[in-house]
Amino acid sequence: MQDMPALVPLGDNPTLLWGMRNDERLRRIGVAQGFAGSDAADGPAILANMAFAFDPVWTAHLKTRPGTVMTRAGVPVLAHVRTAEERARVAAAMQADAALDAASGLTLIAAESDEGILNEALRKREKPFAERLVPAAVPAIERASYVGAYKGVTDLLTKYLWPEWALAITRVCARAGITPNQVTAMGSVLCIVATIAFWYGWFWTGLATGLVFMVLDTVDGKLARCTITASKLGNAWDHGVDLVHPPFWWWAWAAGCAPYGRPLDDATFWAVIGTMLFGYVAQRLIEGAFIVRFGMHIHVWERFDSWFRLITAQKVASSSGRP
Repeated sequence: MQDMPALVPLGDNPTLLWGMRNDERLRRIGVAQGFAGSDAADGPAILANMAFAFDPVWTAHLKTRPGTVMTRAGVPVLAHVRTAEERARVAAAMQADAALDAASGLTLIAAESDEGILNEALRKREKPFAERLVPAAVPAIERASYVGAYKGVTDLLTKYLWPEWALAITRVCARAGITPNQVTAMGSVLCIVATIAFWYGWFWTGLATGLVFMVLDTVDGKLARCTITASKLGNAWDHGVDLVHPPFWWWAWAAGCAPYGRPLDDATFWAVIGTMLFGYVAQRLIEGAFIVRFGMHIHVWERFDSWFRLITAQKVASSSGRP
């Protein structure tokens, strides 16, 4: 069985990315991806050039590929070395900011290549970022990190309406030391406030509050991925709120029609709520069964499914005043 490599920083870089130093970011990546906690000088290791910032996808990719080096403009950025000799050769190139010798015997992957790499988890090719980390490049690198933090299929609003809002809030939270779970907590409170507003027929107030909640619902996940602070608790909390709140919003909206001055009779109320609840539960069961059967979300099965998800997601309906 192959030894787990350590993730070893080389060099020093005071430039902050998402409010933290590059070596701290590397440490978090190592913990999140299960790298060895200690480094043996003659054992396997992934050397990381601290002059560069890179997508964590790169370390996951190189983790199972001994003898592979990811470069940027020829300079080694990440290298999975197997021996002390390889380590010395790569470390010298990193410290000299120079290209590796062509006869190094290592497999080179150029980060800027259009070919990209295969993301085996998502079964698609992608081009993760790897850029020189200098103060002037921080905004662009943070944007690349933010965009790369979500790999799946999203809805119309999350994709087009509020990405810039969420990016700005994510930056503020990262620099202020606000954690993803704190953002989720704020969003949960706003979700409850929106429910109460709908119940009393204050629909515009509820929609405005719900909009802020949904933006924060985007921010918490992005913040967790960008700052490498995702946790099982945070993931369960975030997805739990997403899963549970829609039926409560619908019920509150229907009940709020009475104080708003347009009450629903009992037959209409139960017909509407019953139909929506049945459809919602059926949708969730179908999605879950599809994941169990095929190992992927139903929204990525065909291109049409991704497009369909874009315009029929629950966020789109709620924000347009049609729960």
